[in-house]
Amino acid sequence: MKKIISTTAAPAAIGPYSQAVRAGSMIFCAGQVPLDPVTGQIVSEDIAEQTRRVLDNVTAILKAEGLTLAHVVKTTVFLADFGDFQKMNEVYATYFADQPPARSTVGVSTLPKNARVEIEAIAFAGESDARGGKTVSDTSG
Repeated sequence: MKKIISTTAAPAAIGPYSQAVRAGSMIFCAGQVPLDPVTGQIVSEDIAEQTRRVLDNVTAILKAEGLTLAHVVKTTVFLADFGDFQKMNEVYATYFADQPPARSTVGVSTLPKNARVEIEAIAFAGESDARGGKTVSDTSG
């Protein structure tokens, strides 16, 4: 069974997809582009600002499920210009300073709304109980 995750704190989907889907303990966040959640417009042409907005959008989606970026186990970064890699990476590193997730970075010819960066994320919420979503821990020592 899957659960659709949606929040107004991140941009609404611009196509027939969900912001994120939870399947058991796994949360699959759709690729986020640097859209302001209020205006629906690209925040800036600056790759650093775009990267911050994208990661803030991912953060908001995870927060809707009670999670943080610390739960992210894998990201995929799409860059419209691989020359932006260093600046994107500098901003990215501030969001994932401790135990960063696995990552792939791919150069692409174009992104939705002519964004310069798009990031998708997969998060692990922990083991779920039968009620669907509560995190449980083994404390038996």
